[in-house]
Amino acid sequence: MLLDRIRGCAYFQPMTVRPILTAPDPRLQAVSMDVETVDAEIRTLVDDMAESMYEADGIGLAAIQIGVAKRVLIIDLDQKEGKKNPRAFINPKIIWVSEDMAVFEEGCLSVPEIWDDVERPARIKCEYLDRDGKKQILEADGMLATCLQHEMDHLNGVLFIDHLSRLKRSMAIKKLIKAKKLKAVG
Repeated sequence: MLLDRIRGCAYFQPMTVRPILTAPDPRLQAVSMDVETVDAEIRTLVDDMAESMYEADGIGLAAIQIGVAKRVLIIDLDQKEGKKNPRAFINPKIIWVSEDMAVFEEGCLSVPEIWDDVERPARIKCEYLDRDGKKQILEADGMLATCLQHEMDHLNGVLFIDHLSRLKRSMAIKKLIKAKKLKAVG
């Protein structure tokens, strides 16, 4: 009964799974705009992003990947262990990077079935707003640092394959186009 009353409330909006754009969709190259105010609309966007990410079995997602050009991303490194602990990063900015580098194998929900090693700074410091609009500063290393940098690249219209050699990037795009054609036929 309580849930029925909540659903009847004008402020209740159920979470929805939104389709994730895949390369070479040109919308993925858009540079995202800053969020002016963290409000109910942005929190709904964050919730929808989390649902979309979980549905696709990912650990991170930028708003542009669902066609929303706002500087919002979510990360949940715990979801691989079956836990849900999504973290929202609104208007994230990297304010420091280490000189030492690390290589991780990366994949992307917008570049399905493609995995490759990418070298990035091993440690970063990031400034952002949380889902309540409060300013936060986070020092990250390891997978979290890599994931943050990967998702922040999306906010600037950059895919992880853009960090690869021209040949590897070209091969990845051809593979994606072929997979899209096969899916459209079948």
